[in-house]
Amino acid sequence: MKRQYDIDWIRVLATLAVFIYHGFMFFNPWAWHVKNNETDPTYITAISLFMSAWLMPIFFAVSGINSYYALQKRTGSQYIKERLSRLGIPLLFGVMILTPPQIYMERVSHGQYSGSFFNWYPHYFDGVYLDIGGSGNFAFVGLHLWYLLVLLVFSFITLPLFIRKKPSVSKDLKPLHIIVLTFPLMIVSVLVDVVNLGGWDISFYLVIFLYGFFFFTKASFKPVVSRLLPKMMILACLTTVLFVYGFMTGMPAAGNRSSILLAAVKALNCWSWLLVIFAFADKKLSFSNKWLKYGNQASMPFYVLHQPVIVTFGFMIAEVDWSITVKLVLLISLAFIIIIGSYHFIISRIPFIRILFGMKGKRKERMDHKPNVKI
Repeated sequence: MKRQYDIDWIRVLATLAVFIYHGFMFFNPWAWHVKNNETDPTYITAISLFMSAWLMPIFFAVSGINSYYALQKRTGSQYIKERLSRLGIPLLFGVMILTPPQIYMERVSHGQYSGSFFNWYPHYFDGVYLDIGGSGNFAFVGLHLWYLLVLLVFSFITLPLFIRKKPSVSKDLKPLHIIVLTFPLMIVSVLVDVVNLGGWDISFYLVIFLYGFFFFTKASFKPVVSRLLPKMMILACLTTVLFVYGFMTGMPAAGNRSSILLAAVKALNCWSWLLVIFAFADKKLSFSNKWLKYGNQASMPFYVLHQPVIVTFGFMIAEVDWSITVKLVLLISLAFIIIIGSYHFIISRIPFIRILFGMKGKRKERMDHKPNVKI
């Protein structure tokens, strides 16, 4: 199997995008764990809306693709074992170690607690954390690590289907199929309301995950989306304007025609941007270099660590009398340096810590990069 470097680039760049998005969350008007003393309801909010429509769905699309290739060289039990080690261990580490300080800072910044962290910590297990500003503290999803939990659940529930119904990568995918695939996403977005995470219901992520496995892996997928790129780009820009404008001018009440239309537009916007991103990556990012190799290794630790660092630094500067621009540049720059420094000098060098952050042990990593090694 030829390595698809464009998929690697998408994962690495999406991880950086999540980092920037959570930096914006400190400054936009939406509820979050800590907030700046001044928020921006215009440009930062508009950019946050634009990114929220496609950012987490693209992780699930890439995860679906990776699941397909993982099952080409692993048995079902090996696949689950790998998922438990690469997703379950960092999730558990995040829930028990990285999440409590964030909940504590949220409680202090929301005026719900005024003591020290060490006095508060025993209360971390008081009630289940369900929402920002709520009363429960135990965040079993690990806050931003909900992605790892949901992906782990998806891996379990879809495995029987994936084993029985392996897709044929050689079967042609036509432009009409791309259009038809839009409708399930719109229907789920409008009608299904199970659990909302990261701006979408988990059922929406499941559909995207299945699309990644069954359709994005077909040999004809990239040629088709490349031909559709100009049209998809126009559609993506148009639906972005409609979605952002519709949200910023006031969300309509749930259930009326305007809310249904806005939900359908958002789903269409997500799908069109996914296609644009995959088509663009195929054209421009089908190569490897030292930055991609480094980013591939660093992406999971970076994802696990980025929000705790942003929340901590944001908590420290929230009440400082600086402009939003100065704070944003400082927050993004220093948080990035801290995360990369922690990865480069600590996480990547200590075997036990590598495992906690979802990385392979160094020996396993060297074996995986040797030619003709059976896994």
